[in-house]
Amino acid sequence: METLLNDFSPGLFVMQAVILLILILLMRKFAWKPILKALDEREEGIDNAIKTAEAARKEIESLKSSNDNLLKEARAERDLIIREAKELAVKMVEESKTTAKVEAEKIMESSRKAIIAEKTAAISDIKAQIADFSIQIAEKLVVGELASDEKQKALSEKLASDFNLN
Repeated sequence: METLLNDFSPGLFVMQAVILLILILLMRKFAWKPILKALDEREEGIDNAIKTAEAARKEIESLKSSNDNLLKEARAERDLIIREAKELAVKMVEESKTTAKVEAEKIMESSRKAIIAEKTAAISDIKAQIADFSIQIAEKLVVGELASDEKQKALSEKLASDFNLN
């Protein structure tokens, strides 16, 4: 330490202090202000980015909330449409059943009438055939009974006696 004190030169010290002060002043004027200005601009840019990010986050939350509401409304509308469609389908099925029953009853009634008409026609036809067969049988019997003179006389006597009795 003693050697340092012996080698100390006040002129050199003052000169170095003056150079240091000049260097500090030059740095302050030409380097420090631009560095501080750049740091301030960077800090301001970071603040703006943070504010923009915060605004974007809030907007995203708002959009998310809006989307959730729209989704809820869409689901409610979908449920309503599905419910209405089911009700309409049930109504259409019921109407179809009712229409089918009415049509079936009409068809059955017309079938009954047709059956009755066919039955009546068949009975009339059978009666006509029976009457025709009866006439043919009676004709053959009468022809057989009236083939001989004796049978004719016996039949006329029998008919005469029947008239007298009645």
